[in-house]
Amino acid sequence: MSEIPPARRRRADARRHAAAVLDAATRVLGRTPEAGIEQVAAAAGVTRQTVYAHFPTRDALLAAVLDRITTDVLDELDAAERDAPSATGALLALLDATWRLLERYPLLLHESVAAPDPAQDHARHEPIRARFERVLRRGRDGGEFDRDLPLDWLVAAVIALGHAAGAEVGTGRSTAAAASAALRTSVLRLLGPARPPSDR
Repeated sequence: MSEIPPARRRRADARRHAAAVLDAATRVLGRTPEAGIEQVAAAAGVTRQTVYAHFPTRDALLAAVLDRITTDVLDELDAAERDAPSATGALLALLDATWRLLERYPLLLHESVAAPDPAQDHARHEPIRARFERVLRRGRDGGEFDRDLPLDWLVAAVIALGHAAGAEVGTGRSTAAAASAALRTSVLRLLGPARPPSDR
């Protein structure tokens, strides 16, 4: 059997090390958002130099972690929406998926952890916003949700309620179960059932 060329082996090692660093950073920063490169390197079983070889700065590492989380979030939201038969069911499934993701990625509960680049932060949030907008539009068009309020306002309000619920859990003022239940109730009250034209 032919030996693996050194260059290919180095590339494979580099990919493995980068993945190990990202895995470790996601865990470590989830527990301790202020953790430094040294703690991430120790958790990944590599040296600080190896971390810096893949991520030149802590901000670059944090951005890579947030990109990875965002990809997983979008996949989870798509699966939740796809399996729901109604707009209301899809919206509740999106909210439930959000809580599962918060448990998987506690880093998201820390308001102190923000993307270093506001443009990157917007780019990560926009696809998530688009999924909620799609479900809310479906509910309005299908008569499940009230059409009186502007769609953009409803999207912003639902997301703001989600952030508020997450903040309550992040500060310890509420359990995840209580905040999730309050969020579902609040969102459904906000959207309300569609009213017939004669009632408007």
